[in-house]
Amino acid sequence: MKVLLLTGLGALFFSYYWDDNFDPGGLDYLVLNHLGANPAGTRSGSVQATRWLMQVNFLSYVQLTSLALPSLTDSKGSLVVVSSLLGHVPTSFSSPYSAAKFALDGFFGSLRRELDVQDVNVAITMCVLGLRDRASTAEGVRGITRAKAAPGPKAALAVIRGGATRAPGVFYPWRLHLLCLLRGWLPHPRAWFVRQEFNVTAAAAA
Repeated sequence: MKVLLLTGLGALFFSYYWDDNFDPGGLDYLVLNHLGANPAGTRSGSVQATRWLMQVNFLSYVQLTSLALPSLTDSKGSLVVVSSLLGHVPTSFSSPYSAAKFALDGFFGSLRRELDVQDVNVAITMCVLGLRDRASTAEGVRGITRAKAAPGPKAALAVIRGGATRAPGVFYPWRLHLLCLLRGWLPHPRAWFVRQEFNVTAAAAA
């Protein structure tokens, strides 16, 4: 079994330098887990920040997927796409990041339908994760969010399990699935709940 895990900025550079003719050869799993933050000195709503995050958190996923898809088709493999709650439920002070993650849902949701009608047996698992307890993440949201961070190893295990079972979706923690459902069913209570998770004064000053 061959698994290619691409994470962080290394995945962005890999997408630039992976030659179009490169054959990964018998690839079974492609796990895409990229994370880019706002470039230093940019406002959260700036075009510069949005362009950067779209490149890291969306366009690199698309490029790597297009390069790996022929091999995954041959092996009847799996794409595991790590996204975020902010790609399904918009919230305050995260517009560029949220835009990139929403784009993932649209692209891979459409790709899943395309593969289905073409009888291509490649599974796509979309993983919706919440805040994790990484030191860098915790520092970035300190004093801004009241949400409790989930253990990183347990989130990783949920991703692995979802990919291995070819599940269409993974939500970790499980309550994120409920929040995603509430977005369409009860938009006003959902907006109230999201507001309770943030220290608006601290976020606006950041």
